[in-house]
Amino acid sequence: MAGRSRPQAHSSSASTRRRERWLVVLGIVLHAVYMLSIFDIYFKSPIVHGMAPVPPRLSAPPAKRLVLPSPDGLRADKFFEPDERGRYRAPFLRGVIEEKGRWGVSHARPPTESRPGHVAIIAGFYEDPSAVTKGWKANPVEFDSVFYQSRHTISFGSPDIVPIFCSSLPHSTWGSYPHEYEDFATETLIADASFLDHWSFDQFEGLLNRSLDDVKLRQLLLQDKLVIFLHLLGCDSNGHAHRPYSSIYLNNVKVVDEIAERMYNLMESYFNDNGTAYVFTADHGMSDKGSHGDGHPSNTDTPLVAWGAGIRSPKFLAYTDKPDDGFRFVDDHRHDMPTPQNWALEGFERVDVNQADIAPLMATLVGLPCPLNSVGNLPSHYLKLSKSDEVEAVLANTKQILNQFLRKSEQKQSSSLYFKPFKPLVNYSSVLDRIEDLISARDYKTAMKYSEELRSMALAGLHYFQTYDWFMLMTTITLGYIGWMANLIIHVLQSYTTFPASLLKRTQVYPMNTSMKVYIGGCLFMGLSSIILLLEKSPPLYHAYVFMTIFLWTRIVQNYEFMKSAWRELFNMPFKYIMNLLISSVAALLILEFLVMSFFDRKLYTWCFLALGILASVCGAFSIEASPAVAIYTWLACWFLSVFTLMPAEIPENNNLVIFSGALIILIAMASRWATINTTTFWLYLNRANKQAPKSSKLFFVQVTLISVSSIMVCLTTSHRSQHKELHPLHQLINWCVAGFAMALPLFSPCSVLSRLTSIFLGFAPPFLLLSIGYEAVFYSAFALVLMGWIFLESANLYCSEGSNSSCHSSLADGPVYGYDERCLQLSDLRIPLLFMILFNVAFFGTGNFASIASFEISSVYRFITIFSPFLMTALLIFKLFIPYMLVICTFSAITKIVRVPRIGCYFLVILFSDVMTIHFFFLVQNTGSWMEIGNSISHFGIVSAQVVFVLLLFALTNIYTKDIEVSSWQLTSRKYM
Repeated sequence: MAGRSRPQAHSSSASTRRRERWLVVLGIVLHAVYMLSIFDIYFKSPIVHGMAPVPPRLSAPPAKRLVLPSPDGLRADKFFEPDERGRYRAPFLRGVIEEKGRWGVSHARPPTESRPGHVAIIAGFYEDPSAVTKGWKANPVEFDSVFYQSRHTISFGSPDIVPIFCSSLPHSTWGSYPHEYEDFATETLIADASFLDHWSFDQFEGLLNRSLDDVKLRQLLLQDKLVIFLHLLGCDSNGHAHRPYSSIYLNNVKVVDEIAERMYNLMESYFNDNGTAYVFTADHGMSDKGSHGDGHPSNTDTPLVAWGAGIRSPKFLAYTDKPDDGFRFVDDHRHDMPTPQNWALEGFERVDVNQADIAPLMATLVGLPCPLNSVGNLPSHYLKLSKSDEVEAVLANTKQILNQFLRKSEQKQSSSLYFKPFKPLVNYSSVLDRIEDLISARDYKTAMKYSEELRSMALAGLHYFQTYDWFMLMTTITLGYIGWMANLIIHVLQSYTTFPASLLKRTQVYPMNTSMKVYIGGCLFMGLSSIILLLEKSPPLYHAYVFMTIFLWTRIVQNYEFMKSAWRELFNMPFKYIMNLLISSVAALLILEFLVMSFFDRKLYTWCFLALGILASVCGAFSIEASPAVAIYTWLACWFLSVFTLMPAEIPENNNLVIFSGALIILIAMASRWATINTTTFWLYLNRANKQAPKSSKLFFVQVTLISVSSIMVCLTTSHRSQHKELHPLHQLINWCVAGFAMALPLFSPCSVLSRLTSIFLGFAPPFLLLSIGYEAVFYSAFALVLMGWIFLESANLYCSEGSNSSCHSSLADGPVYGYDERCLQLSDLRIPLLFMILFNVAFFGTGNFASIASFEISSVYRFITIFSPFLMTALLIFKLFIPYMLVICTFSAITKIVRVPRIGCYFLVILFSDVMTIHFFFLVQNTGSWMEIGNSISHFGIVSAQVVFVLLLFALTNIYTKDIEVSSWQLTSRKYM
């Protein structure tokens, strides 16, 4: 990082401080703006308006009305397989499959949740996941559905699903039970939630009964294009509460089958015209753990059974193993998967579909246009139509998807100065004409082939325009991050490293002239970009992304002379230095990539600290030539810490470990206390050899006493809770007082490095113990031991590098302490921000992370509050998670003082390294998968992006404890040798 000349003392000027304040503000704004970019890139609604519906040109609709019973959370395997006695759980629908209709598996696309699943079934498209952030019931963008196209829709079921499709639909009759029916605390729901399914059917049966005396209602029911939707929530609720292997869930499958049978008998007896089509399917399945959301087959595979008017009869086929044809459903399952033998359905043709394919199937059955935003392919194997009607139905489906493509193409072309069309569909009209000619010539087979090919190309075109701006946006954002990192590097080189005076002189030739030209050029480029974006009717945030990127690169160009001189200086350096620079850069990138991988598998830190323990001990014993005790200590401390990332992130309750940790903390403090009064040269060097004031001993005794009290209170409160006794207000008062008083005591501790850090360790121990429920309390001690090992190694390295001047050694005991100047950064100092980032991430993943806020063990805050208060409880949990961060930043601050490097310079290096990870996470954001996978990808990107603010705030907070830390006078007098 530095030049060949010896680094001189660094002093922060007023202009540098002003520039740094401006740089920090710029970093905060930049990261806030760029964080929003993922919603313009990855989470943009696929819905487009302005298309005309395309009704199928059928000789007559296959059915007059459609019934859609939808059992929420019904797994395909639990529906099709027999029970332990060999009897099938859905005998009625089993009979339908064998005698009346067609069947298959509907493949859902993650996230496998109720809203996306029902949107796919009823509207035919896969809703953008960000829609849920706008509210569960409210539709952020209105969309078409089979219900909207129907003449009338009747719907009963859950208040979380039915209103999504019916609340704004004028031609609908609907009802939902109160939210209290879904309260898992009620005895009825705990026992069996199948009563929710009976409620939906009973409401519809009551409606039919009322129509016998209500002429208008009867006329409404006798209309064609009628759609009836029953949402059956029982399986979902029972699956969550009792798991899908439970007898309650499996019995609910029988209940759903009974309701399907009663529905069929009721409809046939009421209408008696064979004009009703039935489609039975589910929105998602249920995992063995009683959850859903991800792409596991237990969640994505749901049953599909169709029968009645317009549905083909069963087709008998001898099963033959077919080769993989390369086709994949939306859940990535291959085509023609073998049917499990225990389903005993190998002889009946199985027709699997994507979940969105059900919407065009239902629309075609009652002669409706496919929903305008549907991306489903009509599964013609289910339909009993003439050849001409079948081709017309598929063609209508193709035109509906093609219309979406044309509308998106038209919108993009109208706002693009340079429009790039989707080339495979440039001549779409000639293909349509060809299909019409084939239909007229009654060549239905070829017409069907062309229609399906055109439909596939239209779907590809929709994806093309959905991602049309991706390249521009991702390039702009990536260039912005690179520009920001380049600005950080330039600032660090200019402010915190040393270069020959001639280099600095060369960079100051006509600086004002050059800066003015560069800024004028940048402003002109911004103005031109703004005009282009305005002409293209781009959203306001597009302007912000482009302006920010141009501004950053304008700043880089302004420093062109400095960079050119620095590059020239680099090439004039010895080959050894250049190789060290390359090796250090590659090592830093590998470490950062390791940190990225650790977000997905925290167990990697186990291997990391096993390796670090060996590396640190070898380095300490041979390279630094430190005391063997320091090398062995560091090795054991790293190996001790490596155990914790093998532990479960959901911490099991074990208060004995919390009490044991209190004793361990006291033992560590006593060992540290011994080190502070040790008279060997190394410890004198680390502690400034100040004579311990009497108040220091008293302070140590008070802190140890507070930890003992905390352990006693942990034992006492746990005992009360185990006996179902209410926590006494006095106990809560003691806990609050102990935690608050303990955190203030480190401010009164001695200012030597080891004494102050030990006091900080003791000060945060009581609140951490009182908020702990298990092994995380022991993690606190292990983490502190590693941080101390870092201090020892850095001090030993400095101690050994300064030689063995006896006069210096003898002056340690009595030498006064002065204020100090920071030295310039060197290439070897990169280890400090890199080690900081490793330890900072271990503090994050050592016992869990922020995801645990949503599912934390509430007993961890019982020692402070027992009345439910979500804000205070969350604040206490976050504070507990912050405590390890406080320790690592206090240690980092102490190390920058020991080795005399500028802390703010190291902060900028930390942000630089964080943004290397940010770019990686930017490309890893997911808009498909489970809510957890999507949410984690966003949170990973957000966490590393927010470090520019988060780390700075923690620096400011911990500065209260670390600003008074002083280092030995020998270090001061020896700085010139460094």
